[in-house]
Amino acid sequence: MTKEQKDILNRLKTLQGHLGGIINMIEEEKECEEILVQMKAISSSVSKTQSLIFQNYLHKCAKLSEEDQANIQRALNMIL
Repeated sequence: MTKEQKDILNRLKTLQGHLGGIINMIEEEKECEEILVQMKAISSSVSKTQSLIFQNYLHKCAKLSEEDQANIQRALNMIL
């Protein structure tokens, strides 16, 4: 397993834990604001994880030139 794959798995496991935490918060009837703050954090983390998975795809799976990969990476950095 590559370092990138380990990083992705760690992020996904962290997300899994956060989702469990939100489930507990709802079951415990915590304040809506607290739940929404946690949901925002999860949303941000999902976006970052998605970016890592896409970057891993570009470098490992897609048959693109280094120049094309660099151009796509620059575009990703601008929108993420």
